Amino acid sequence: MTTIYEQLGIRTIVNAKGPSTRVSGGIMAPEVARAMGEASQACVDMAELQARASEIIAEATGAEAGLVTAGAAAGLLLGTAACMTGLDPGRMNRLPDTRGMPNRVVMVRSQRNFYDHAVRTTGARIVEVGLPDRVAGAGVRDAEPWEIADAIDARTALVHWVAGPEARPPLPEVVAVAHAAGVPVLVDAAAQLPPASNLRRFVELGADLVAFSGGKAIGGPQASGILAGRRDLIMAAALQQLDLDVAFEQWRPPPTFIDTRRLKGLPHHGIGRPCKVGKEEVAGLLMALRRFVAADADSRRARWRNTLREIQDGLPALRGATVTLLDGGEIPLLALDLEPDGGAGVMALILALEAGEPSIRPDPGAAARGRVLFNPVSLRPEDPPRIAGALGRLLGERGLLAP
Repeated sequence: MTTIYEQLGIRTIVNAKGPSTRVSGGIMAPEVARAMGEASQACVDMAELQARASEIIAEATGAEAGLVTAGAAAGLLLGTAACMTGLDPGRMNRLPDTRGMPNRVVMVRSQRNFYDHAVRTTGARIVEVGLPDRVAGAGVRDAEPWEIADAIDARTALVHWVAGPEARPPLPEVVAVAHAAGVPVLVDAAAQLPPASNLRRFVELGADLVAFSGGKAIGGPQASGILAGRRDLIMAAALQQLDLDVAFEQWRPPPTFIDTRRLKGLPHHGIGRPCKVGKEEVAGLLMALRRFVAADADSRRARWRNTLREIQDGLPALRGATVTLLDGGEIPLLALDLEPDGGAGVMALILALEAGEPSIRPDPGAAARGRVLFNPVSLRPEDPPRIAGALGRLLGERGLLAP
């Protein structure tokens, strides 16, 4: 029996980069795929489905409410729009024309990244603060809370904070100055899972909205995400995502999700309408979220370590190259380092792995430092010996095997 990819004439790859969108994300658990298949065989009211999703997300995150989004970037777009419009349908209809509404997003300069394009899509204007000397290597300082406070004015819609171990200033200090000015804080926590405790951490520290990826460690559909936070902001986000081609008196969403008594009317299809989520993605994300919260973190890490050790143990003895298991983070990684005189460069090795059969896609993020990384999250049981075999052959061709 042929697979769908064989029918389409598309080769499959060995994904050693991790659940990145460019390499189609991870591999869903059978229960998650089954939930999506079952969801596809019946029709439901999407507002009712998202309302139930809101309850499940709230339970998992400790937030007041939640929304299943089309990925974390869609969550940033919807969260920004919600902060700018509130529950005003007139403002929702005007986006990305932001005249007459707060449209400034304060953001630490060292946290700028490609994904804040989703923030700017709404018509918002990012206001950068701070000089990241510690990042540039020119000193030890970064943005400080008073600089964020100084940048907030009557036109400020929100403060955007990107979560990460090195993020500065710390979130509680950012929340303190933002809330003192009556401004919400939107957190990009797309890749901050595991640990599962991070589902609650940012809300507990005071964030008003938090965006997570659903297709990475959670193990949901790749085109899914979570936006969790304040009930009024989730309501505003949902109103700008859902299909609202319906008469106001006919529309009856669960009032715990969207309280129509707070609305003077329904907006048109919102700026988040291109980010719609199907019933299949909602069902898959909710099943994956429940599995992720219930999973034993130690067992998961042990499984990932064993996968990487299988690659490491399958390699021949090397010279001019070293292989190291990096076990200090939430997700262990395997690093292959080529010595400066070890033959062809790292990028050439990566390209050769990609061009092989099967095509193996490692993480090239550290290639400039002479390092190839292998992430275990999206590997299948048959993949480690295939990686070890391909690496052994390619390193042998480069004269990097010990005699």
